[in-house]
Amino acid sequence: MSMKIELNAVEVRVLGCLIEKDLTTPEYYPLSLNALTNACNQKSNRDPLMSLSDQEVQAALDSLIKNHLAAAKSSAGSRVGKFAHRMNNPITQTMNFSRQEQAVLAELFLRGPQTVGELRTRASRMAEFTDTSHVESVLKGLAGRDDGPFVIELPRQPGRREPRVAHLFSGVPSAEAFASEPAATPEPGQSGGRIDQLEKEVAELRAEVSALRQQIQQLIDSETAEGGIQ
Repeated sequence: MSMKIELNAVEVRVLGCLIEKDLTTPEYYPLSLNALTNACNQKSNRDPLMSLSDQEVQAALDSLIKNHLAAAKSSAGSRVGKFAHRMNNPITQTMNFSRQEQAVLAELFLRGPQTVGELRTRASRMAEFTDTSHVESVLKGLAGRDDGPFVIELPRQPGRREPRVAHLFSGVPSAEAFASEPAATPEPGQSGGRIDQLEKEVAELRAEVSALRQQIQQLIDSETAEGGIQ
């Protein structure tokens, strides 16, 4: 693996939030420290949930800025510092990601390992994906970049139809750390393939509901962020 950066959990959360807010609510971006802390501590579209302080978020920002993944922004007439990610840096090919690549990485930063179907449903609020093949193409690009790889496919868990994908900004994850929940036991008379299909449909429906909840939460968070900016 040629990528030398290895972020901790808080740094990953902060970077994911910066990308997410840039793509979903650009009118409130870049973010103040207060708005960014609120975003990190959201109850929706976050796994695991966190309760970070401004000091912890600032420390993560300092590290991201040192690694050229974030930057402090200043605006005329404002006394409040703002922060932005640098994952779309056009000056250099290093860490210059497309909108679709940013959306996929943001979801992996915010929710951890996910299937291609889950990523398509959840990342669609940040970028347009025509189908799951489009997401697979984006993931293949992220895995094959010269300055990467940035994602990896985890071993498929027993009883699960689809493998999940994880980001590599925190190093290579262990199989134990991201083990799936136990697979459902087929009921008498039902085939394993049918159970797998039902599980996939339920997961997709849950992801759609989560995306809708996130859209509502974004409106609430935007009002909170706006209120926190002086």
